[in-house]
Amino acid sequence: MKALRLAAIAAITLPFPAFASGVIDNVNGIALDANGKIVHFGALLVDDDGKVEQLIPGRYQEPEYKPKKPKRGQPWPERPKPLSFKMDAGGKTLIPGLIDAHGHVMGYGLSLITLDLSDTQSLAQAQAKIRAYVEANPGRKWIIGTGWNQEQWGLGRFPTAAELDAAESETPVWLERVDGHAGWANSAAIRAAGVTAASKAPMGGRIEMAAGKPAGVFIDKAMDLIQKVVPPPAPKDRDTALEKAQRALLSMGITGIADMGTSMEDWQAFRRSADRGALRVRIMSYAYGLDNMVLIAGPEPTPWLYDDHLRMGGIKLLLDGALGSRGAWLRADYADAPGQRGLPMIPDTQLRNYMSRAAMDNFQVAVHAIGDAANREVLNAIEELNDTYKGDRRWRIEHAQIIDPADLPRFKPLGVVASMQPVHESSDWRMATARLGEARLTGAYAWKTMLDNGVPLAFGSDVPVESPNPFVGMAVAMTREDAKGEPAGGWMPEQKVSFEAALDGFTRQAAYAGFAEKRFGNLAVGQRADFLLIDRDITTSRAADIRQTQVLETWIGGKRVYVKGQ
Repeated sequence: MKALRLAAIAAITLPFPAFASGVIDNVNGIALDANGKIVHFGALLVDDDGKVEQLIPGRYQEPEYKPKKPKRGQPWPERPKPLSFKMDAGGKTLIPGLIDAHGHVMGYGLSLITLDLSDTQSLAQAQAKIRAYVEANPGRKWIIGTGWNQEQWGLGRFPTAAELDAAESETPVWLERVDGHAGWANSAAIRAAGVTAASKAPMGGRIEMAAGKPAGVFIDKAMDLIQKVVPPPAPKDRDTALEKAQRALLSMGITGIADMGTSMEDWQAFRRSADRGALRVRIMSYAYGLDNMVLIAGPEPTPWLYDDHLRMGGIKLLLDGALGSRGAWLRADYADAPGQRGLPMIPDTQLRNYMSRAAMDNFQVAVHAIGDAANREVLNAIEELNDTYKGDRRWRIEHAQIIDPADLPRFKPLGVVASMQPVHESSDWRMATARLGEARLTGAYAWKTMLDNGVPLAFGSDVPVESPNPFVGMAVAMTREDAKGEPAGGWMPEQKVSFEAALDGFTRQAAYAGFAEKRFGNLAVGQRADFLLIDRDITTSRAADIRQTQVLETWIGGKRVYVKGQ
């Protein structure tokens, strides 16, 4: 841990001072204006507070000091204050720092220090990786991990406890699915939790059964049956996880992130990091449910803390599950599972009560809704609440993946922000077609329609469900293709967006979605000087090549916090 803290200090004490006026000169500067149009500049002037002072069209010129002789009794004009630093960037491309509008910071960090199955391509590979992890980590009371995906394995069904027992049968094992909406337990974990054939799933959950007994997979709220006995991460583990998450995010150009589902334990880790000067990424925090909202923030959203690095401004509510686990709440049966329509996790009256309770104290409300039934339910609730809660509420729907076309025009007049994740489309398009059939997908992952309707569109990744790399997200938004270039020409290509819209979604609009647009999110005068130096001009790169972009340097608040290779 000591070595980790020393590394953290080293990462934030690179050659230039924290808050000092200076200039990054000789850049291929790219920013967005107030209308989301590209602006080019040649130098960036940063003020003493680490904010943007000026975007200079050409190269920086030292101001000359040629004062006229003052009148009798008047002092000579002061000399211009010298710059604290000047950096010649050698013509490299400079863009605003990128913001992930929907992620799970601690979940990402914990995935980096526990068993991660996201790279496994088959059940056999997953079993082998589990065996290797158990052997490398002897004496653990539980084996914890994430990332499995039966769709990626081509399994055509959920894995079973018996298949997990084949990898490890003595130590309890609990592995969350890649989307966090299902968990896979071995027999030892099921016994430890006291789950039997007589156990009932709570509302909003489902226990997969086989021969009248729990089969090993627990969907959504049913995950609580196992998780209640899983040992939580210790504070020191959370500190390590947060530092690892920050390093990874900074290396990919993420300077800000909306943390969707902050617990009290997460918040305390954020505060500990900030108290020791190690919190570099800006976190827009949304509490995980009402209890955490009240415990952390109390009667109203917190102020911006630590020079705009941390604020709890809202609440995250979970209305349905995910397509991969068939937990997304649909208006009609799943095409590949007749009789199943997913799971609403919150009854309609309770949903409105939760949203109202948060709104009355001016917390922003963000609701996870993936299925078309879930999205309609949230829109209906907002329509009712708008009569009571006036003003700029910026209700957020997180994911907004499958929407009945009749509901798409409702977002704008209801004042809803669509918080969507392009990488989900590139991962899901085959599965979504199987789950719903093509005829029911005309309102799916509808980015361009949102923009055409004038809906604020904020882009993110849902990390650790997907990689947080925003350049991959931008490329997918522009192409509707996956890393292999499939499907050729893009899936539902009419929903592609322009480069400007893709960049806007990961900068200005992501900040707007979190009520942060006056503080950061673009290189506008008076905003925090958060920016990146990258290895290519993404305005002229082919869309498919943008996903290969490498971040050379990351700066936050006029301070260099990451250098590639260091």
